[in-house]
Parts: sequence; C-alpha cells; structure tokens
Amino acid sequence: MTDQAERVSAAEAVRVTVAQVAVTDDHGANRQTVLDAFQVAARAKADLLVLPEYASGYDPHGVGPEHAEPLDGPFVTLLRARARKHELAVIAGVTLPGSDGVRAVNALIVVDGAGELAGVYRKVHLYDAFGYQESDLLEPGPADAEPVTLRLGGLTFGVLTCYDLRFPESARRVVDAGADVLVYPAAWVAGPLKADHWRTLLRARAIENTAVVIGVGMTGKGVTGRTLLVGPDGAVGLEMGEEQAYRTVDLDPAPLAAVRRTNPSLANRRYTVVPTGA
Repeated sequence: MTDQAERVSAAEAVRVTVAQVAVTDDHGANRQTVLDAFQVAARAKADLLVLPEYASGYDPHGVGPEHAEPLDGPFVTLLRARARKHELAVIAGVTLPGSDGVRAVNALIVVDGAGELAGVYRKVHLYDAFGYQESDLLEPGPADAEPVTLRLGGLTFGVLTCYDLRFPESARRVVDAGADVLVYPAAWVAGPLKADHWRTLLRARAIENTAVVIGVGMTGKGVTGRTLLVGPDGAVGLEMGEEQAYRTVDLDPAPLAAVRRTNPSLANRRYTVVPTGA
C-alpha cells in the first residue's frame, strides 16, 4: 500500500530537463536549438526546461548590444509560445537592450507553463575577472531588485546567472525569498581550475543553503559545459561532461525538507543579507 505522504510527495515532485547545448552568434540557429530542447523536454513530460546563459546568442569574445533583443522580440516570443504549447515552464538566458543605448543587459527569462512571463532577472555581478571585462559591453542589474522565483509543484525555483555563483550572499538572498532550488544558467568560461571552481561553488551553495542547486552550462568552444545537479546535503545527483546533451531529473520536496530538519543552518544563522542598492 502506498503511504499518503508518498502520494503527496509524488504529486508535488517537479520534473526538470536541462539542456546543455552549444550557442552561436546565429540567432536563427539558436532558436532552432530551443525548439529541439522543447521537444526533448515535452517527450520527457518535464515541468521545467532550463537552457544556458546567453541562449539567444553568444560570442566567446564578448556579447554586447548587437545581440540584444527586446522582451517582445523573436527569442522571448518563441519561449512563450512553446511554453504555452507544451504547458512547460522555461528558464533561459537572453540579451536585452540596455538603458543607455550603448550597453546591453545579460538577463534570464522565466516563463511559466501558460506562456506568461513570470520574471526577468538582470545579472547583477558582471564578469570583470580572469582577463574579461563584461561591463564594457553590459550594464549590471540592480542589486536591490526583488529576487525572481517560480513556484512549480511543491518547490520554489530561484534564478541567478554564471558569475553570480561566486557571491554567496546572492544565493542566500534568493533562498530568503523562498527558493528551495537555485538555478544557475551559465556560459562558464574554460581555463585553469575553472571547471573545479564551478563544481566546488555549486556544491558550496547547495550545502550552505540546504538547497538543491542546478548549474546548466553552455557547451562548445571556450566554455566548460559540465552541467551539475547537487542535493541540499551536497551530494552530486547529476554530472555531465563537455558534450551537448539533455538530461531529465525528478526533484522531490520531501528529501529537501528532511535535510533542512536535520541541518537547520538557515534557522540557526545570525546574519542577514542587505543589498548595496548599487
């Protein structure tokens, strides 16, 4: 006989398809990649599809205004139409026009299963590190903007992007907004120790927040791929290589709740995160 708690847990579970795909500067080709990813997720009967950062268009030498599309442009319009068709939520990276007409905005678009725009996260921490200067081409999102979250089944998903992973206070602020699952779409640049940093930091964000963490990496030249799913206890549940691939996983809120009961570090902490507003 199936226990009532097991039936409730199964009903609240969320099926997630992660798309570790290559992205180019050809926006039309990238939209076809999105169509393919939706087909994979729909066949898997997923509730959520996650695509990488910069899914609408990417240049390893830097992404700027030439890749920007408005929220009613072809990329976001496609996301919304396919989400509605397949009744499938989606999180994907896109480049939006900036406020000054000179720089663009690195953003994540969150669309619910009805095709409605559920949130836009503008990347706060720009990649001015390891010899790159993302702020030459992009403007940062406001640090004090409300966290972007999406409720699916029995879980709340919160979003951050790539270099944000190196700033633990960003993750904690999203968890304070109710996130059980932190999603990091990324185009994590390859280099010495970079894949190790990616894996280590994703596990750290999971352990310190007793949260599920999903890092979805772009694959291809100059980036690491290596999509990772980490449980709230730090155990790695999914780890991909550098090749283009899709994987589907089921997330159950019951084990997460159990970890938080055993390790109540969120309840025991004595500090809060206060954004600078800059």
